Amino acid sequence: MALPRPEPVELHDRAMDNLRYIRRTIEQAGSFTAVPGLGGVLMGSTALAAAWIAGPRTPDAGWLMVWLAEAIVALLIGILGAALKSRRAGMPLLSGPGRKFIAGFTPPMIAGVVLSAVLFRAGLGQFLPGMWLLLYGAAVLSGGWASVRVVPMMGACFMAAGTVALFWPAAPGDVFLAAGFGGLHILFGTVIASRYGG
Repeated sequence: MALPRPEPVELHDRAMDNLRYIRRTIEQAGSFTAVPGLGGVLMGSTALAAAWIAGPRTPDAGWLMVWLAEAIVALLIGILGAALKSRRAGMPLLSGPGRKFIAGFTPPMIAGVVLSAVLFRAGLGQFLPGMWLLLYGAAVLSGGWASVRVVPMMGACFMAAGTVALFWPAAPGDVFLAAGFGGLHILFGTVIASRYGG
């Protein structure tokens, strides 16, 4: 009767190294978010300024241009903030949490751009604030599902704000946009900055 061969020591050591690497990767994914908290606070501040500049008037070309400019500014702040945060953490921006966030975030944002053009051309600009908040929330929720818990919670709050705005289109859009893009970014950005590394 043949005796079972003992497992080579080097195979066992390699397996243990792999397990340590997997554990470390999972722990990092659970405690790090590429979403920049301080960037979120700054994005919220620029959104408050945009709401003040655009005002409560009916969505016209000037109003839309203010919010398009704000979207570009916020995008640049978000990218720069995420890049700086990733660099400080010693993690490449486009690997791990950052890549997952971008993959989930991008499709709803593209849908938002397309629907914005359609609604504005159809004269339904009063629905833009709710649609923007709803789809931005969906983008954050789907992009942040593998991040720390506060990120998908932020997305859910944006979606809730967007839903209320869509069912109340007669309300001034600047109020919802200021509360959502301004207030929620500042609130959640502060939480992320204080608890998850800036």
